[in-house]
Amino acid sequence: MDKFEIIKKYLLTEKSTRAKDEENKYLFEVDRRANKIEIRQAVEELLKAQVTEVRVMNVLGKTRRFGKATGKTKPWKKAVVTLSPGSAIEIFKGV
Repeated sequence: MDKFEIIKKYLLTEKSTRAKDEENKYLFEVDRRANKIEIRQAVEELLKAQVTEVRVMNVLGKTRRFGKATGKTKPWKKAVVTLSPGSAIEIFKGV
């Protein structure tokens, strides 16, 4: 799998901002087929940061109503990446 396809987007929420500031953890939406080793390598190569731990979780799709019809959102995978002390991702300095 290509390292550019693994990380889809950075999750910008109140919880992710607090985790980034207090615990040096970053949350990403990643490809569902990616494993921890591939996520670690992608973050280290693309974002130039030293990773100490990667945790992943599968987020199930929610049931949504659109008038009379019901549908379901797509399931996705979330990765919580912990960086080593003193390491940071420069893109998110002001966020």
